[in-house]
Amino acid sequence: MRYIALEEAFVIPELAERQPMPTRGLAKMPLRWNADAAERFAARLPDFTEYRLPEMDDAGIDMQILSLTVPGLQVDIEPELATRNARFANDFTAEAVAKHPDRFGAFAALPLQDPAAAAAELERAVAELGLRGALVNDCITGPGGRYLDAPEYDEVWSALESLGVPMYLHPGSPPADNWQVLAGRPEMYGATWSWGAEVAGHALRLIFGGVFDRHPGATLILGHMGEFLPFQRSRLDSRYKAQDPENRLPRMPSDYLGTNVVFTNSGVFSPATVLGAVLEAGADAVMFSVDYPYESSLEAAAGLERTVLSDADREKVAHGNAERLLKL
Repeated sequence: MRYIALEEAFVIPELAERQPMPTRGLAKMPLRWNADAAERFAARLPDFTEYRLPEMDDAGIDMQILSLTVPGLQVDIEPELATRNARFANDFTAEAVAKHPDRFGAFAALPLQDPAAAAAELERAVAELGLRGALVNDCITGPGGRYLDAPEYDEVWSALESLGVPMYLHPGSPPADNWQVLAGRPEMYGATWSWGAEVAGHALRLIFGGVFDRHPGATLILGHMGEFLPFQRSRLDSRYKAQDPENRLPRMPSDYLGTNVVFTNSGVFSPATVLGAVLEAGADAVMFSVDYPYESSLEAAAGLERTVLSDADREKVAHGNAERLLKL
């Protein structure tokens, strides 16, 4: 079985040095890793060969699609700095891929602080550098609002459409809201719960905001089993039927999930969950991922092997959908 993993993180140490000191790296993100986990991540994030390739080989993973780890460029404050850093990061990424082109592909980082610059950098990254789309870490404080349904971002969606590449919407920008539900419970912050809720909400804004009606050829990828939106399809439709929105969608909300919005199972390796997502959204809408180095490649591959899927559907999830969507 060929495996392509779509959400595999790396860090560029030099990039942090280029960012403002108050927002540098993970400084504003209240993540609480234990010492063993922090040591593991610190060793593996900047590495491509000593740890990464051997773990891929041990798990039988043929290719990783690399992406800049959280918070990426979402901590840059000035649009000009974000644009320079995006170019720096994408050049670095392309060079890393070029050293092992049969094992790595990559997503571009985008300076969303300037939508026009983001669209231009996406075109450069795809057309000149050979990157396979873009990954952004949730939302920023940008023109017209923090979220990607703002009209100013239509040119970014148009560029994604014309280039035929996806955008991966990933958690991990510094907290934008003061959620009282998290107060005193740091265990709930981050990948355990809050990131999934934040990104699922962002994705629903895109659907209800008509982004995929204005840009029907655009594709959004959600990780972590679609931030569990596949399992809310019937609920979304039943509640939408009972509402009276100012601008009603031409389709039901569930129709966008599995078509314009597709999913990876990064960090969610339950065989039953993968099967459920395929039953809900279709085998063409689900893709394999690990979330390396934060999760185990061995556990990810073993989870998919235990899933009760047909051979044809398993091939789609393991590699076929990624090959089609990313033109590998």
